[in-house]
Amino acid sequence: MSRLSQSIDRVTALLEDADLAGDAAVRELLAETTRRRSLDLSDLTLAEQAALIGARSQELQPSTEALAERLAKAAGEGRPFVAKFGIDPTGAEVHLGHTVPMLILGRFQRMGHQVVFIVGDMTAKIGDPSGRSDDRPALTDERIAANLATYRQQVSPFFDFDRAQFRHNGDWLRQVTLPRVIEILSQIPVSMPLQREDFRKRLDAGQGLSMAELAYSVVMALDSVETNCDLEVGGIDQFLNMQMCRKVMDICGQTPELVVATSLIEGTDGAGTKMSKSRGNYVPLVAPPGEIFGRIMSVPDRLVDPYLRALSEWADAELAVVGARVAAGSLHPMDLKKILAGEITAAIHGVDAAMKAREEFVARFSRRVFGDVDDLPSVTDLDQPVTEVVKALGFAKSNGDVRRVAQQNGLRLVVESDGDQETVTLTADDTREPLAALVDGMLAGRTGDCYLKVGRKLARVTR
Repeated sequence: MSRLSQSIDRVTALLEDADLAGDAAVRELLAETTRRRSLDLSDLTLAEQAALIGARSQELQPSTEALAERLAKAAGEGRPFVAKFGIDPTGAEVHLGHTVPMLILGRFQRMGHQVVFIVGDMTAKIGDPSGRSDDRPALTDERIAANLATYRQQVSPFFDFDRAQFRHNGDWLRQVTLPRVIEILSQIPVSMPLQREDFRKRLDAGQGLSMAELAYSVVMALDSVETNCDLEVGGIDQFLNMQMCRKVMDICGQTPELVVATSLIEGTDGAGTKMSKSRGNYVPLVAPPGEIFGRIMSVPDRLVDPYLRALSEWADAELAVVGARVAAGSLHPMDLKKILAGEITAAIHGVDAAMKAREEFVARFSRRVFGDVDDLPSVTDLDQPVTEVVKALGFAKSNGDVRRVAQQNGLRLVVESDGDQETVTLTADDTREPLAALVDGMLAGRTGDCYLKVGRKLARVTR
């Protein structure tokens, strides 16, 4: 029996029999599933390795069987099987949506294969046009350098960089000559990049489409040529880009890579769009444990299963067990969501930090005893308007965001004394007033600790 099968058996027993509302059982569960994220998978057969990869792929081209054959071919040739993943540093933060293909890449590493993590410092100058409805603003070299400064550190929970390659594609793309580019482009029909639906929509709408954007996937494909990789992992939105990689590798006399495309996870707002920084519905890897836990707890219940499937190492059999318990009423959906939040928090910060975040979340939102929470930000300058206070806390990005929370009755002042709470709901008009005036006027005569609640976020008010 493989190490993975043994871990699945242990977790399944917990999921079937344990009180998953209790901290002790959840800690035991998270300890096992977090250990699995670094579990040595080299004892799996090549067919089992391919099946494990295929189980979490939305598309595996050409097939799971072809992956097993390619793994066997590399082993027969006495060379490492090479799997690659690339990300452009168009922003300073890596978020959970990016980690879905990273988890697949991490499994290849734990199977004993060579993984290459590529940061596209050169391709970022073009900007990946996938899914965009307009031109991406050009990035300066300085901005790109600032963005990628901490990328390796941010993704380190998912890889052992002592055994993985971390490379910048500018190291080779700056050496590519114009004759070489023309030689490759001359063998690619224009119809190939124009197959993209997002390009066609932009052209139909009379919007711009630059030659650089048309060439983006060709430039990206040179990463695959440089690494001569066996397989590339990426989100399903990268599927056509990866098809171009296969084409260019063939032009360059290499065996085309296999493609693993993973599903895109929906953003935390549950609005039906993918997780992205531009929409603000993302979970950054740099966030502290409490924030990660809280953001996951804010997602709609319907996202718990796809999040577990995409962001954890749980097997289908384990997901089936908890699904059956929820359906039977022996596991409350809120308790399962807390397990999901703990799973993701533990992956980045460890089990102890995840359990502390769980405890504080319960104190803050379940028992609602805010005084039990010891890591709350504090508001000391009460002379500012509420909008400025909320933005300074990092709870909203704009005055409009603050007013929208107020319009949804999510902006409140709370006074807590001996566990009892009194709450005053602030209106959109109140957001323009100095916080001090609202505290003095609305909470006059009330004693106890004062808090400002913005949606699910909380800050202590010193008055």
